[in-house]
Amino acid sequence: MTEQLHKRFSLEQATVILKSYVTGEITSVTAADNLGLKHSQFFKLAKRYEENGASFSITPVSRDNKHRRISVAAEKKILEELKKEKQLIENKNIPVRFYNYSAVRDDLLKIHQVKVSVPTIIQRAKVNGFYLPKRERKVHDHEVITNFAGELIQHDSSHHLWSPFAESKWYLITSLDDYSRGLLFADFFERESSWAHITSVESVVYEYGCPLKYYPDQHSIFRYIRERDKFSPWHIARKFTDEVDPQFKQVLKDCGTELIYALSPQAKGKIERPYRWLQDRIVRTCAKEHIIDIKDARKVLKDIVYQYNYKWVHSTTKEIPMMRLEQAINEGKSLFRPFIIKPPYQSGKDIFCLREQRVVNSYRKINFQHLELTVPKVPPRHSVELRIVPNAKKDLAEIRIWHQDELISVQLVKQTDLRIVHF
Repeated sequence: MTEQLHKRFSLEQATVILKSYVTGEITSVTAADNLGLKHSQFFKLAKRYEENGASFSITPVSRDNKHRRISVAAEKKILEELKKEKQLIENKNIPVRFYNYSAVRDDLLKIHQVKVSVPTIIQRAKVNGFYLPKRERKVHDHEVITNFAGELIQHDSSHHLWSPFAESKWYLITSLDDYSRGLLFADFFERESSWAHITSVESVVYEYGCPLKYYPDQHSIFRYIRERDKFSPWHIARKFTDEVDPQFKQVLKDCGTELIYALSPQAKGKIERPYRWLQDRIVRTCAKEHIIDIKDARKVLKDIVYQYNYKWVHSTTKEIPMMRLEQAINEGKSLFRPFIIKPPYQSGKDIFCLREQRVVNSYRKINFQHLELTVPKVPPRHSVELRIVPNAKKDLAEIRIWHQDELISVQLVKQTDLRIVHF
């Protein structure tokens, strides 16, 4: 390591070189080389020489760190937030296993208007017993590399007790654009179902367009595997793996989107990291705000997703996710396609729906989930397709009955009268 300037030159020697530069006798390159300084360092020194004149010195000025000291009140708030972190970690009912000092920093600024750096917080944490050594993590190769926005949407769900004050666990369903790492959809559901996942696709398609591919795991909602799903109500004995299209897959087909599957947990790494980030922030916030109801948790989720999408620089791309997505779209690096309802269908309800088939009896009626529905204009023993759109807010479901590419009837029924498994 090069010694400091004042240890290599006397004041008189350094002054002679600087004076020669100022009077134009030598160039800045020559002066910097003679002093053994980089150009930026030399120009700072030369500026100080010209400004200070006779009082110029090459001895380092002792730093006054008084302005860097934080107040007693700030120290107290740091310890308060660290104690909250420790309580979360010690609570075995919630999925928090480590200190998040960045979250502590953000909460100090947001809640207490105390601005401190993460290293400062870590230093206090180590001194006061609020520190856990980091565990070594295995490095995995990622199976998916994309060059376009909308080329692939990573899709998954996570089931946790998101708030220690909630009475039950909720499902967090999330869709992430692989290229930009932007979270295009994130919402809580009290239970996982085909319909919940279909509504997530609907949200993405209406806001961004139809992506090229979706990339979930091999859950039965997404993929039919004969031996695994042989006890499922959707099981068909003569059909093999992937010969039965689950409801989710049928929706994607109507959108012109291909469905591919993650064959290992490691392959889902890019979606798992945002899940860990979300999980950590959501749990901490819900615990500190004593969240009980899923509606209030959704408000927390919305705020955190906004921070992730529009404020934080992603560790891999080194860009803000939504800024990266917007730039890709503006530069024509997007594979999102406009959503178009293809004939004979008339509405998005005919696409984003649950599907069933029934045969009309001799009375021009069908039996569906213990309901008897009249089907006009369809001859007996002909098949009809039902496209079902639940409406949880009104506790109703709209059943759209199709026959030979014609909408025959639209009927409303109570959702409580429908007993579709995984509705």
